[in-house]
Amino acid sequence: MTGEVSIRRADATEGAAVAQVIATSFHDLDVSQWLVPDPADRARIFPSYFRIVVDLALAHGTVLVAPDYSGVVVNLAVPGPDPEDYDERLAEACGPWVDRMQTLDEAMHGAHPTGRGAHDYCALFGVMPQYQNKGLGSALLNAWCEAMDSTGTPAYLEASNSNSRRFYERVGFVDCAEPLPLPYEGERMYPMWRDPAPK
Repeated sequence: MTGEVSIRRADATEGAAVAQVIATSFHDLDVSQWLVPDPADRARIFPSYFRIVVDLALAHGTVLVAPDYSGVVVNLAVPGPDPEDYDERLAEACGPWVDRMQTLDEAMHGAHPTGRGAHDYCALFGVMPQYQNKGLGSALLNAWCEAMDSTGTPAYLEASNSNSRRFYERVGFVDCAEPLPLPYEGERMYPMWRDPAPK
């Protein structure tokens, strides 16, 4: 499928659609079930929750989109600005679950490498369920990695579980910290780093 997928850069009008892809593709993850235990609440909260980072990436990063919003990559340049009014937007989006979102933020911040210089941060990577395991994710990942390799840019991300960890390993990501210390049972999140491929 890699050669057949036309991947493009999203524009500022597409924030809601991109956030919905992430919300849908992340809905059943173990960490997601801990963040908002009730599935109906999760489906309602997640689009607004992820929209915060999507809007930041649309303004100060790169968002790649596959046809029909079948998959997206939400990428931030580090160093870069923080979202405006983040605490207020987070509280408004997440309501009674804001403390868990803040706990996740703290864990991700603590694991994010420092002292490695400028790099890309893949904050969110999602493929709609009906397109998973069909090559679309690999096409998106390859497009992102090729863009980084062309500029010699390293990258960081948190794999959401062991399956995605193996997925990222295939393009050169390696563990760079312990799994995130979050208080739930289930699949851990793995901080991973990738140096650009030599030209």
